[in-house]
Amino acid sequence: MTTMKRQKSPCNNFDLLSEELILSILDRLDSNPLDKKSFSLVCKSFYSVESHHRTTLKPLRSDHLKKTLTRYPFVTHLDFSLCPRITDASLSAAASVCGGMLRSVDLSRSKFFTHVGLSGLVTNCSNLVQIDLSNATELRDPAAAAIGEAKNLERLWLARCKGITDMGIGCIAVGCRKLRSINLKWCLGVGDLGVGLIAVKCNEIRSLDLSYLPITNKCLPSILKLQYLENLVLEGCFGIDDDSLAVLKQGCKSLETLDMSSCQNVSHVGLSSLTSGTGCLRQLTLAYGSPVTPALADALQRLSTLQSIKLDCCPVTCSGLKAIGNWCVSLREISLSKCLGVTDKGLSSLVTKHKDLRKLDITCCRKITHISIAHITNSCTSLTSLKMESCTLVPKEAFVLIGQRCLLLEELDLTDNEIDDEGLKSISRCSKLSSLKLGICLNITDKGLAHIGMCCSKLMELDLYRSAGITDSGILAVAGGCPGLEMINTSYCQDITDSSLISLSKCSKLNTLESRGCSLITSLGIMAIAAGCKQLIKLDIKKCCNVDDTGMIPLAHFSQNLRQINLSYSSVTEVGLLSLASISCLQSMNILHLKRLTPSGLAAALLACGALTKVKLQASFKSLLPKPLFEHLEARGCVFQWREKVLQAELDPKCWKFYYVDDQ
Repeated sequence: MTTMKRQKSPCNNFDLLSEELILSILDRLDSNPLDKKSFSLVCKSFYSVESHHRTTLKPLRSDHLKKTLTRYPFVTHLDFSLCPRITDASLSAAASVCGGMLRSVDLSRSKFFTHVGLSGLVTNCSNLVQIDLSNATELRDPAAAAIGEAKNLERLWLARCKGITDMGIGCIAVGCRKLRSINLKWCLGVGDLGVGLIAVKCNEIRSLDLSYLPITNKCLPSILKLQYLENLVLEGCFGIDDDSLAVLKQGCKSLETLDMSSCQNVSHVGLSSLTSGTGCLRQLTLAYGSPVTPALADALQRLSTLQSIKLDCCPVTCSGLKAIGNWCVSLREISLSKCLGVTDKGLSSLVTKHKDLRKLDITCCRKITHISIAHITNSCTSLTSLKMESCTLVPKEAFVLIGQRCLLLEELDLTDNEIDDEGLKSISRCSKLSSLKLGICLNITDKGLAHIGMCCSKLMELDLYRSAGITDSGILAVAGGCPGLEMINTSYCQDITDSSLISLSKCSKLNTLESRGCSLITSLGIMAIAAGCKQLIKLDIKKCCNVDDTGMIPLAHFSQNLRQINLSYSSVTEVGLLSLASISCLQSMNILHLKRLTPSGLAAALLACGALTKVKLQASFKSLLPKPLFEHLEARGCVFQWREKVLQAELDPKCWKFYYVDDQ
């Protein structure tokens, strides 16, 4: 009798691989967390190695946090941004398991924890170097005092922690002497005393964000004495004016970036005082500030290393732009977005002096014409980013120059312009394009878009919002030629059908699809996207009235990374909503005007979707659902936004922008 040998299972063969080789495989996996999860389920050795390989954890909810952390003993970074509800018990569990291994924690979107939980976290995790507490509006000074015990802390975010005062900041300043970066934006209880203490006690500070703080000149001398300070943000600090800056004898010599946006009491006089001695300054932001005049340019002439200047929404003079061109010879980035007064003469004189310019933003500079485009493309051939939304006087012929001369472009925003197919054909020569915005470009068709699909294989982002001439043929060309596409907006391109979505389903990296108002799309197209685009994070199919529950079931099965969905005005019912409950990442849901949605079905769906943090609903449901339901959901961290909007008829895409349309 022949004896049959028992063959080894494939799993046993995998177990023979060395740990080093398995780790090498893990290093090469995509960022999609589901890939690593699938990898860990292959065999025991893969499961074990994957648990030791992971250093960053982004849990979906805190229910089983301790068990999860026990599986991953080498986690150094905890990101709770998907967990709206983190209690003191959650922080205690994290602290007890991670201990000294934990170096970074993000609580910027979490609530319900107090100073007690923070104190336990800091005490048990002595090697913490980074904490993000942004948006924790309930925290008070005891929480800041708890943070002050983190002796090794280097980076701290407290943006919008409006309950923290100078006393709490003082505790941080005394306890966290190793701080290198602190963000106090909108901490309205913090003034000169708290900021001064940070500057005096934490002399390792590199980055300091004081946006919208009620500070005055009193704390500035201490700030400018920080010998390592590189980044200073004073946006919206209305208590700082020319007189307070004039007393300064010298600026901060180490400063590289300075943001004084919305400092409306600071003119070129004060700016000159502040920038004196700042020989290393590379980036200066003066948005929403004083007029751009020769006097302002004169104040900048000492800044020989300045590479970026942002003057968004400032009044501009022709002579001011010309003077900046003469003085700031090293500029690589200029932003003039929404600046009143930008003309062909001023802009042309500026760009002709900066042949090494890399980034230019002239959004809503509505007075410029083909003359400016000719000078830009002739002088700035090394541009990698050009933003010129709503430059409506630029004729279609001028856009051909961009493709002929600026071949290094990676980012191009032509929203609301007169570009046509010939312009797109020329721009397709920019083979490095990764982001292209063509929203409200009513002269383009599939013919022009086909050139983009054929030649711009590196395209990752494409915006076609309300570009009414685009149909399935154009989308097919893009989907076939741009395999790395991650985001596409076809909203209100009313000739788009399921064929476009079937084409896009081949783009496996697609994470954002916005197709609101495409009434010809049905559940068939959604099924294709769900099956092919498993990294989908955001889906907007508002006003896609032919999408129903049959499209939701494939989403629930395949789209486990989906976090945001807009189903307003669709034909989805509570059956479809209940199926979405299996998507554990789903956080945001817009469900206005679902005609067949019943109060009981809505209640069941809301309870089933356990990770929801934001729901937009018709106000009529507020009185139809029991109050304890809302209390329960809000206790889980869910916020409701109620809307009274009535159903609006869609305007003709050729004339819609001449009317006010609330399309939120």
